[in-house]
Amino acid sequence: MSGSKHQPLASRRVVVAVCGGIAAYKSASLVRELVTAGAEVTVVMTRSARKFVGELTFQALSGRLVFTELFDLSQEVEIGHIQVADQADLMVVAPATANTIARMAAGMADDPVCAVALATRAPILLAPSMNLNMWENPITQRNVARLVELRQAQLVGPGAGFLACGWVGAGRMAEPADIVMAAEAVLSDQDLDGRRVVITAGPTREAIDPVRFLSNRSTGRMGFALARAASVRGAVVTLIAGPTTLEAPAGVELVSTTTAQEMFDAAT
Repeated sequence: MSGSKHQPLASRRVVVAVCGGIAAYKSASLVRELVTAGAEVTVVMTRSARKFVGELTFQALSGRLVFTELFDLSQEVEIGHIQVADQADLMVVAPATANTIARMAAGMADDPVCAVALATRAPILLAPSMNLNMWENPITQRNVARLVELRQAQLVGPGAGFLACGWVGAGRMAEPADIVMAAEAVLSDQDLDGRRVVITAGPTREAIDPVRFLSNRSTGRMGFALARAASVRGAVVTLIAGPTTLEAPAGVELVSTTTAQEMFDAAT
């Protein structure tokens, strides 16, 4: 079943492939957010992933059996890898470790994640997570480029910051909300592709003196939601926002303002 134009994940079958990395704990939040967005989620795990998060966690969050063993007769009867691959509208590999990326690029099929990835015709979204040096290694970059070129895989992340190994730099798995947004973009009509959209959002503040100001109760939520929706549909979005605690959606340019004049100047 296809999702609606305004809810691109509604009733879509999404396979979440969890690999053996410390970021696997984030995958639980990812599954929850995908289910909240209306997706029908099936989780596939490598053996290493189960050392970080148990399959019962994902079964409870998705409401479905978790595929963990390629050569388990009962699992193959109920949720065989070909069935999972054929029914998928999208496959999200999160975290996508260097090992799994290499195995996928080589066409391996001897674990549940690689077998489903090789068998599915659905688009694949990779959320890499690994050590900085592993990510920057030319072998990893070659493997990623191969998947993008031959399989039309798409990337979300990795982000930069403090890594579990102690290094600082690129290698952090993208946040679940950003992965969900990327998934929506993959499954959305890109009817705003190439369009430039400017949105104003939130309150303004007009100073009375160094301490007091006049403002309003606007939260900016509607403007931020519009910016997210436009970005998902392919637009290049500039969000001009007054004082707010909201975070700009991934891929959206945020211009922060305070007064009405600043907001007007930024918008003209």
